[in-house]
Amino acid sequence: MKKQREPKRVVGRRELVDFPEFQLWGVEAKVDTGAFTGALHCSNIREVPVAGGQTALHVQLLDPSHPNFDGSPMRFERFTVRDIRSSNGEVQQRYVIEAVIRLFGQDFRTEFSLSDRSDMKYPVLVGRVLLRQARLVVDVARRNVSYRQQLTSL
Repeated sequence: MKKQREPKRVVGRRELVDFPEFQLWGVEAKVDTGAFTGALHCSNIREVPVAGGQTALHVQLLDPSHPNFDGSPMRFERFTVRDIRSSNGEVQQRYVIEAVIRLFGQDFRTEFSLSDRSDMKYPVLVGRVLLRQARLVVDVARRNVSYRQQLTSL
């Protein structure tokens, strides 16, 4: 018997998303079908040596203007560095981490590049990898579909 696929869900062009591992709730995200991976705004990105000749990545997620900003640095021991093409077509080397994002009350582990998005309107970018993984389609006329559904199901 053929495995039944979960039906696709609709998200808006803007969504409020949660990052439960980081204790961040209701972060504004732009859903961007032109972006391959997601992106997460952070500052003070630096590699710090740790035992055994390894390095850890230290960052501050978000910035003081965001209501969930607490100023505490986050540490990632698992990360990669990749060439990422920015919205203006320029290729930049960026750190990439895996993180859990919550949409429709469901957690998805996916990759996010880390970059300073302070000049952007939204601190989080949701790209095609997550859209495919979570089986989401975008209705550009809608906003916060996932978050509204989460609130009504509580």
